[in-house]
Amino acid sequence: MTNTAPPPEDAPARITARIAELGGWRGQTLAHVRQLIHDAVPDVQEEWKWAKATSPGVPVWSHGGVLCTGEVYQYAVKLTFFRGAALPDPAGLFNASLSGAARRAIDLKQGETLDAAAFRDLIRAAVAANAAAKKT
Repeated sequence: MTNTAPPPEDAPARITARIAELGGWRGQTLAHVRQLIHDAVPDVQEEWKWAKATSPGVPVWSHGGVLCTGEVYQYAVKLTFFRGAALPDPAGLFNASLSGAARRAIDLKQGETLDAAAFRDLIRAAVAANAAAKKT
């Protein structure tokens, strides 16, 4: 059997392949979130991290450090922000991992919609938080 997966260093192709593999609402949700991230930060870096024998890995978006990950589960697409606890969230997008000291997450379930403008603002705030952390 031939492995047709993109090489590990080709993160954008791996993310595209993962979206296609998922299909359905989870693939559509991950694709939509990916587009919103690129809309907010056109020079965002896409990475593929934490692949191991028991997990194919996770899409990661970075700009001066990790902004968020895009984990996919059976019942949710989870967007985890590494500096989420420090980010302003006036729209109340964070709905998971709320007790952590640093991280916050957004769980998107089938049929749920994401406030696109608020999400783009959150991504931009994550970029600013990474830049501020580098200065200190």
